[in-house]
Amino acid sequence: MTETIQPHAVAEQGGTLFDTVLVANRGEIAVRVIRTLRTLGIRSVAVFSDADADARHVHEADTAVRIGPAPAAESYLSAERIVEAARRTGARAVHPGYGFLAENASFARACADAGLVFIGPSAGAIALMGDKIRAKDTVRAAGVPVVPGSTGSALSDAELIAAARTIGTPVLLKPSAGGGGKGMRLVRDEEALPEEIAAARREALASFGDDTLLVERWIDRPRHIEIQVLADAHGNVVHLGERECSLQRRHQKLIEEAPSVLLDPALRAAMGEAAVRAARSCGYLGTGTVEFIVPGADPARFSFMEMNTRLQVEHPVTELVATVDGRRGLDLVEWQLRVAAGEPLPFAQQDVTLTGHAVEARICAETVSVKEGARGFLPSGGTVLALREPQGDGVRTDSGLSCGTEVGSRYDPMLSKVIAYGPDRATALRRLRAALAGTVTLGVPTNAGFLRRLLAHPAVVAGALDTGLVERETDALVPREVPVEVYEAAAAVRLAQLVPPPRADGWRDPFDAPTGWRLGGEPVTPAFPLRVPGHEPVTHRPRGTASVTADRVSVTLDGVRHTFDRAEDWLGRDGDAWQVGDHDPVAAALTGGAHPGADSLTAPMPGTVTVVKVAVGDEVTAGQSLLVVEAMKMEHVVSAPHAGTVTELDVRPGVTVAMDQVLAVVEPAEAPAVEGEARP
Repeated sequence: MTETIQPHAVAEQGGTLFDTVLVANRGEIAVRVIRTLRTLGIRSVAVFSDADADARHVHEADTAVRIGPAPAAESYLSAERIVEAARRTGARAVHPGYGFLAENASFARACADAGLVFIGPSAGAIALMGDKIRAKDTVRAAGVPVVPGSTGSALSDAELIAAARTIGTPVLLKPSAGGGGKGMRLVRDEEALPEEIAAARREALASFGDDTLLVERWIDRPRHIEIQVLADAHGNVVHLGERECSLQRRHQKLIEEAPSVLLDPALRAAMGEAAVRAARSCGYLGTGTVEFIVPGADPARFSFMEMNTRLQVEHPVTELVATVDGRRGLDLVEWQLRVAAGEPLPFAQQDVTLTGHAVEARICAETVSVKEGARGFLPSGGTVLALREPQGDGVRTDSGLSCGTEVGSRYDPMLSKVIAYGPDRATALRRLRAALAGTVTLGVPTNAGFLRRLLAHPAVVAGALDTGLVERETDALVPREVPVEVYEAAAAVRLAQLVPPPRADGWRDPFDAPTGWRLGGEPVTPAFPLRVPGHEPVTHRPRGTASVTADRVSVTLDGVRHTFDRAEDWLGRDGDAWQVGDHDPVAAALTGGAHPGADSLTAPMPGTVTVVKVAVGDEVTAGQSLLVVEAMKMEHVVSAPHAGTVTELDVRPGVTVAMDQVLAVVEPAEAPAVEGEARP
């Protein structure tokens, strides 16, 4: 039987920890770091932009400092303002979390220059491993296998195209300076290379301030497996096993687990040794992750992709399964702090084993676009009206949310993480599915229901994973219609609102009943015109029984009881949520409907227009990309619905747009007359 190490269990081993640490981040990772600081008795300092003045991490820290307006470039990405906040609050060290400045070598140097300890590797190691081209050359020299691809830095578009042709499509375009899937483009057609390179450069520049790209061979149906490493300042480097991160969409991880079902002990040891060599090759310090691409049919042919020089989003699954000297559970944030304070690791590689299984799901603010039958995920936003996040019984939620949180489009869409542990993989999956079903985030559309269905997919249950599985199976995992019981519950709420409260003595006037009354006729329950965004409006007449309270609705249809969480016009169940609004057919007819005609191009999400490729009067072809809208570090291309002429263009680069705002109008080209057809 294993014993869980509590964070305070190693707090008295000696060494000088920091009195005050500034957390240079926001959201769930800031809350996560603050939790460990509190456990260790270390004073925490939060920083916040104007958009986050009332955020959860601000309230949970011991003190908080405003560092600027909402745009990240003027707040969370300002090294000068963060260093000044540390100076003002007496912080001795800075924890960067992940994202923002976590892998910014200049920020690490700025901290050192200010006499602050950067809780992470050296600026030199960050710069080396942050440049994917130099990183590949360095680890290759250390004997680590790498993915075949382009060589050299600062390649021009022409050189990238030439390299792609030499490698042979399909190829993967990748920003040299960043990670997290930002700016990555899979290209299967050589003809698409120029446009895809331009798009990758734009996104890389926006995300990392550097548009340098490299090109690598694409491995069909690969698995993404990474190794967690931990290194101290005394020359000790160990690995804590692997995480499988193959369930992705658009190169963004959705589900992570530890350990991987693909690896046997020999392959785990080989990959772990390769990761340790990679860490040693750059003089690494602290926690880091070495990522490998692994052919599912021949996993022994694994190749180095990149090294993330920071704490990973998915670190909790390693914390839950890592076992040292028979004691399960490590707090990786604590070990970041201890290593940064100069403490040596008190264990060696032979002391590390893995116990049980852990799986993590990333909850993101996003909605499914169902316009014209298409299936695509887009960033969303809103105000959190109701929140329930599972904890305990093998389940952990890391979150930056609270009721009233405003989720906008300026920052990353990830809101929280739900993690489940079990003695085996089947138990962990079952617990995570149940936890996602019990997750409630009303007011902001999320992917919780989609992830619950993904975790029940037969291939996922069997462990037959690859990085393309989610894209292939999306249609099967996204319901095409709104369940009828959702409309039933929404109508029941409206019906209940029509009933006035009883008098003080309990008497109700029979004429107050919300049903129609006719002499000698049956009462008629009113019908309600309703609409769920992305779906056609319906008119629904309640036909079952219902129980309605301020935060719950239960309806019984055909003998089956359905229970929903409720907040304003939102209903939630099993991780899914629907905003069911009232539909006014008269107003819709006068305004052209909630969605303009087929000739109009509307914003698929609230965001910023970054590229406009056409002008009024331009002739365009069906499917031609006309504009690019960016939100939450993601680009969405708006394409022509048909061939025709651009007759209206209402935006320019840099303009902020709302969901469904009309951006442009393309009038269709006249169909060519058929010979012999009568002409007007």
